Amino acid sequence: MQQVLWVGIGCKRGTSWQLIDRAIEQIFRENQLIQSAIAGLATIDTKASEVGLVELCNLRNLPLKTFSVQILRSVCVPNPATITDHKVGTPSVAEAAAILAAAQLTSLTVFPFTSIEELRVSFLVPKQIFRLQGQPGAVTLAVAQASHIMSITEEEFRSQYAWVQAKTLCES
Repeated sequence: MQQVLWVGIGCKRGTSWQLIDRAIEQIFRENQLIQSAIAGLATIDTKASEVGLVELCNLRNLPLKTFSVQILRSVCVPNPATITDHKVGTPSVAEAAAILAAAQLTSLTVFPFTSIEELRVSFLVPKQIFRLQGQPGAVTLAVAQASHIMSITEEEFRSQYAWVQAKTLCES
């Protein structure tokens, strides 16, 4: 099984790995996705040492990709949230992180993208918020699939899609 699915995650501080794991299980079951196809988890860089995320990645032997707020906010997402923008400085963590991770871009600098398709990514599950009664924390998940397996660098992306920089779907 090729590991091509990236799970974008936003979570409250202190969210347990068990809650994140349960959220992934439920979202994958509801959307008929196979968990063994998960390539890794992705989130905002301020969550790089979040205990629940780190523990889950260790338990599942998955990488955790993180992206800066500047990079996350450059991605046009289907469900931007004003409250997330006010709290962390980007209208999306889970969706934008899933899209960027699935695109397999490295050392990306900020510029707007016109569409997910131009990143060669299939956006499978829009953000879903998951909570369990009686447990602290909340998890927001989104899932994107890499439409290609090869990894590309920023330089390769810019040379192939230089015209993308001049356009934006996110224009106000």
